[in-house]
Amino acid sequence: MRPTGMAEPDPVLIEELLSTTFRSRVIVAGWQRMAPWSVARCVLVHEAPALPPTVVVKWLRSDLHGSRVDPRQLLTERAALEFLAGIGLAVAPVLLASDPATTALVLEDLSPRVPLYDLLDGEETPAATMGIAAFARALGLLAAGTAGRAETYYERRRALGPVDPASDREGSIRDRWEQTAAISAALGVPVSGKVAAEMAGVLAALGDPGPFLALSNGDAAANNFLVRDDDGRIIDFEFAGFRHALLDAACLHVPGPMWITLPDPVRTGLEDVYRSTLCSGVPEAADDGVYGGAMAAAAVAAAIQRGASRFARVGRRPPGDGSRPQLIATLESAARAADHHRSLPHLAGWCRALGETLRRRWPDANEALTRLAGDAAAWVRR
Repeated sequence: MRPTGMAEPDPVLIEELLSTTFRSRVIVAGWQRMAPWSVARCVLVHEAPALPPTVVVKWLRSDLHGSRVDPRQLLTERAALEFLAGIGLAVAPVLLASDPATTALVLEDLSPRVPLYDLLDGEETPAATMGIAAFARALGLLAAGTAGRAETYYERRRALGPVDPASDREGSIRDRWEQTAAISAALGVPVSGKVAAEMAGVLAALGDPGPFLALSNGDAAANNFLVRDDDGRIIDFEFAGFRHALLDAACLHVPGPMWITLPDPVRTGLEDVYRSTLCSGVPEAADDGVYGGAMAAAAVAAAIQRGASRFARVGRRPPGDGSRPQLIATLESAARAADHHRSLPHLAGWCRALGETLRRRWPDANEALTRLAGDAAAWVRR
């Protein structure tokens, strides 16, 4: 067995794992690497009734500038998938087997589902509309089905190695906020006392989510959701943990790293799909004031989380680079979410002011956003 899990697993290991788990001889007859990810689809030969003809094998990455190479990531994914299976929540792939050291995971093959990201670019096609509604529903189901079960998950996770639940909840948002505030001040948009006070409330809510504490895969995004029609599954639980549920739903409002614009989730009804599903397990979400304040906080936090470390890097890029309008759109969409929910008016104003400053600083980005605002496109990818 490979101690780091970074090299491609030996198919013989997969045969041994599946043969032991399903008590039947299993042969790997085909191995197709799905580059650039550390994932392969295996074609199997066997007579085990409960085992499908193909599976997906996942191991730690060895590229991406050292990202996603920590062995604890596979431990976290294993614990999360076992936890979800244990409570009967079918929103993720089924974990079929893993080796004792958890250097490889053998997962249910979700094909013919495809990444939602592949469906979203340009006009609102029926497949895209159905797929993104399924995504919103799946995020709601994950939160509703896991709220109040943190200890059950962490008991399972601790059995595999040390874990810090407080770190899962808080992440790096406090540090990112301090960085963003300093950059904003340097750009001529200082953080007022009222903005700082609202942000303190946001940080407190994220650190103590109350009834909104639920399992997240840690990277809710269209590329981590595989869908066919309205049947979808959330994938990639390497950074899973219990945190504020609406941090996941913020991706319906605030464009992520691969996006410049998103459809308005209020106009499309996506937020209603998510919220009504969430209410089945978190009844507090039915209260407009409680939900609105939490959604506004999550949207602002998402904008700060995604933009803080990127200001200087994006500024050095040449005019016309898509990351410039994307960063501005992130700030402006967070402000719109806060406005819609009538919450965090000072933070919303700060987001807009910073966005306007960047529009003046980057005329190319302003031009791109002005042009996109007049297009009929619902989704615009970088």
